[in-house]
Amino acid sequence: MHYRQLGNSGLIVSELTLGTMTFGEGDYHGLKYTFDQQSATTLVNRAIDQGINFFDTADGYGNGSSETILGKALGEKRKDVLIATKISFRAGPQAFNAGVSAKHLIEQCGNSLKKLNTDYIDVLLLHNDDPVTPVDETLRSLENLVQQGMVRYIGLSNYQAWKASAMVQRQKDLHYTPFVASQMHYSILNREVEREFIPMSLHHGLGMMVWSPLSSGFLTGKYTRQNPQPEESRLNSFDLGLFDRELGYTVVEKLTEIAKQKDTTPTGVAIAWLLAKRVVSTVIVGVSKMEQLDSNLDGAQIQLTPEEMAAIDQLTQLTPSYPATFIDLQDKNLLQSKRFV
Repeated sequence: MHYRQLGNSGLIVSELTLGTMTFGEGDYHGLKYTFDQQSATTLVNRAIDQGINFFDTADGYGNGSSETILGKALGEKRKDVLIATKISFRAGPQAFNAGVSAKHLIEQCGNSLKKLNTDYIDVLLLHNDDPVTPVDETLRSLENLVQQGMVRYIGLSNYQAWKASAMVQRQKDLHYTPFVASQMHYSILNREVEREFIPMSLHHGLGMMVWSPLSSGFLTGKYTRQNPQPEESRLNSFDLGLFDRELGYTVVEKLTEIAKQKDTTPTGVAIAWLLAKRVVSTVIVGVSKMEQLDSNLDGAQIQLTPEEMAAIDQLTQLTPSYPATFIDLQDKNLLQSKRFV
């Protein structure tokens, strides 16, 4: 396992993070929870043995049980690893039990600490924006949590680039602890973050924690034109509609070709592609079966050649939209002289 700096911070995280969205019992709108306490503990120990030092959860995962299961699975190993959790989605029937208000953030952070059986959260992320809470209220609440020692580092997830940038600038204005991480969906089949979010992240020093790097399992290669709904596969019941399936089949064919040359799997190639991106600090791997962990681990060991990266890039290259189209009209002498971001 290799390790990287999380954004512009001193925190060093493993290139792969174990996601715990599948910890619990039952399902969430079709997403099946497949790890009870015993199997989750086995998976967590296996991940640690393989060098993973970062674990990602959220207050709502597993209908609220994921944090509890992760805390018990780590036990005394808590001090040897890092935990990220997220707050924003609804946590109760009362109108105020959602969002990123001072009330919700502070109370839910306290609840997460209890469930995780820990005194502090290494990385706390805003799981989603809300349409009501003023930015200053959210940032002041996060700063209070940091100053009290309940949280070490902070970040955000699923935010629009303009809002994230405005919040980082406001943190600077108020001399608050800055965001160092973002948790965003990024994969070969969905590269929308490349338009605005990634340039903003590089400017402000936000390291990306990638979620759904395999597009809900599509890039594993088990989905084909001949078998579009393989048995017991996640997309059969939990499909967020984040990519073009027909293009996806073509991409999987290329990944399979490259994987054969490198004696690995399409999964490994897809993760290696992400790890080659400068903005990526860590890739969150979520598994529904124990054996899937190994194919994910392969991705951290593969080095794609520039030619292989280009071949994959060309398949899903974004079409520039205004105002990005004017980048090509920037002065050539100025572009050639550029040395710093």
